[in-house]
Order: sequence, then structure tokens, then C-alpha cells
Amino acid sequence: MRILHLHGGGGATELAELPAQLPTEGTLWLATTHAHLSAHVAPVQEALMRLAGARLLELHVSDLLNAQLPSQYDYTSQYDLMVFHCLAAAPGPGLSARGAPKATHRARPSPPRLAQIATHAMGCAVFERVLLSVHPDDSALARSCAERLLAGTRDCSASAALVGARVLSHPADLMLQLVGLAVDDFLGARRELTQQLDQWQAVLLDPRSRFSNWHGLLEARLTLHQLEDLCEDQRTALRAWMAALETLPAPATAGSPGDNDGAGSAAAEVLELLKVRSRDVLEHIDRVLHHVRRLGQSAETAVQMHFSVQGHRTNTIMRTLTALTAVFLPLNLIAGIFGMNFEVLPLVHRQGGFWWAMAGMALMAVALVVLFWRKRYLRRLESG
Repeated sequence: MRILHLHGGGGATELAELPAQLPTEGTLWLATTHAHLSAHVAPVQEALMRLAGARLLELHVSDLLNAQLPSQYDYTSQYDLMVFHCLAAAPGPGLSARGAPKATHRARPSPPRLAQIATHAMGCAVFERVLLSVHPDDSALARSCAERLLAGTRDCSASAALVGARVLSHPADLMLQLVGLAVDDFLGARRELTQQLDQWQAVLLDPRSRFSNWHGLLEARLTLHQLEDLCEDQRTALRAWMAALETLPAPATAGSPGDNDGAGSAAAEVLELLKVRSRDVLEHIDRVLHHVRRLGQSAETAVQMHFSVQGHRTNTIMRTLTALTAVFLPLNLIAGIFGMNFEVLPLVHRQGGFWWAMAGMALMAVALVVLFWRKRYLRRLESG
């Protein structure tokens, strides 16, 4: 477990152990893993009771320990609970150490990025001045954000220019920064996803190609559908969080002398910052969802165009074969007529009859070829 104390001015200090009591100012961030929380549920509950004044419900503890739980939002009178799916850093099953598919045969491999996409659930329990975040053992999200905070970064999200430069030490704001980083990982994967699908589309639309990796293409389409469902769950959870923010009473910024006026103004600033950052994260989720849907439509369109091209190519081949067959049908008719067992047939008993028949058949064949060529029955399929 990593313990960070976020000061009101924007700095952060990492603590070696849990403090006996909550600091007088700032936010305490407890970043732990599923394995650590599963083995130390009772000590963590005692620490939360001592520092935040409340324990987690058993149902919420189970939700935090479930790495495959869909994105969702829940709340109690003491804390809010956000479960959010993130990209997994480790390659999924069936992948090599570099994240590429293992070469078991010489068929065209599936796109590496689509093959290695895997997700895990990150859970956050947001108290008044304490944030408990639960991550998988191999997650780099909490480590990256903690390193930025410790290095003096004023904001570890990509939307600092939209919400102001000063970081407000609030657990909900830190939770939204973690969620924003998770969504940015999906945004960062867009270019590679597009490149890999573009490669497949080029192969599918090439009339000379012999595409055979339909199993990999089906897996890619299923992956895109899973990403779409994942983004839908993320958007639903964040909208529930934003709806809860809207129900909060507006802090009083006037009417109390001295420090109360400043405290009300700071609380109003925190609430506005949370709303702005929530809308920004929701906009990023919508961008990811739009891109995933566009990729799915592009893959579906490429498959349909592939079968259309193959069907058109087959029709062209059949048209050519039919035209050639039509050229030789009159010749077969003439040969059949002269093969009849009649006593008297024209040209049969003449010395030049054979050459006259061959010349007539050749002229007829040439005339049919010219006719079919003018009607574009024998021309090659134009490319481009």
C-alpha cells in the first residue's frame, strides 16, 4: 500500500506508514492492490474508521475486490464508491512477452493491439478527506499518477488548462484524475487500432488477395463490441456520479463573517471544479465510444465490400467463360451437322469442302469475339 498526503497547496508527500490520525489539512490517498486488500481487510477497515470515521460496507468490499466488475457508481451517507474499467498493461492469454500473437502457423496474424486488449476494474472509495483506491497488482495507473504528484506535477490529467492550474486537494478530484488517466489510455490506443484495421481493410479490398484469417477478424470485431459495452458502462457510471454532484446543496459563500465566508467560497470552487472535470472526462469517454463505433462500422463495411468485390470478380469470370462458350457453340453446331450420317451433305464430297467449312467457322468465331469484345464481355476488370 502506498500512502500519499496531498497538501492544500498542491504538493504531495509519501508516508512510510499510516498516520495515527488524519492530518489537519489536505487529503490522504491510500493506494492498494486487490491482493493486499484481500489479505488485510480488517486492518484497512480499522484505518478507515480511524482516519475517515466510517468503514466500508461488506458489499462494497466485495465490489472493490472484484477485478471484473463492470463500471458502476454507488454511494452511502459517508462515502462514494466508483468502480471504473481501465486498460490492462500485461498481455492477455495467447500472447508472447512482446504482446504479439504467438506464431503457430504461417497464416496472417491478427492485429497485435486488438489481440492484446484486456481490461481490469479500478475501485475508489471517496470519503470527505480520504481516498482509498484499489488496483490490480500489475496496474501502472496509480504508480504513474503518484510519481507525477511526488515530482511536483500540478495536475496529472490532460485537462488542466480547462479547469485551472491549481490542484485542489480533494479526494473526489483525485479520483476523477485517475479516471481521466484511464480514459486517456483508451484515447491513446486509437491510432494503433486504426492502423491495424486499415491494414486488414487494404487486404480485404484487394481483389488479388486471398484473405483467410476470418477467425482473427471475428475476434477483432468481438473486441470492438466489448470495448463499446465497456465505454457504455463507463459513461453510465460517470453520469450517475455527475447526477449525484448536481443534487449536492450549493455551499454558502456569503452571510457568514470571517473564515466561514472563505470556507464557503473554497467549497463552491471545489464543487465547480468537480463538475467541470467530470464533464471533461465524460467528453473523453464519448470520444472513445464514437471512435470504437466508427472502427466497428469500418470493419463491417470492409467485410461487405470484400464480398462485393469477390462477387463482382466471380461475375466477371463467369461472364468471360460464358462469352467464350457462346463463341464455340456455333462451331459445335456446324461440326455436329457435318457429323450426321446422311448420304448427301453439302461440301462433304468436294475436295475443298473441309477448308471452306474451317474458314466459315473461323470467320464466325472471329465475328463473335469482336462482337463480345465491343459489348465488353471479354474485357478485363478495370482496377482503379
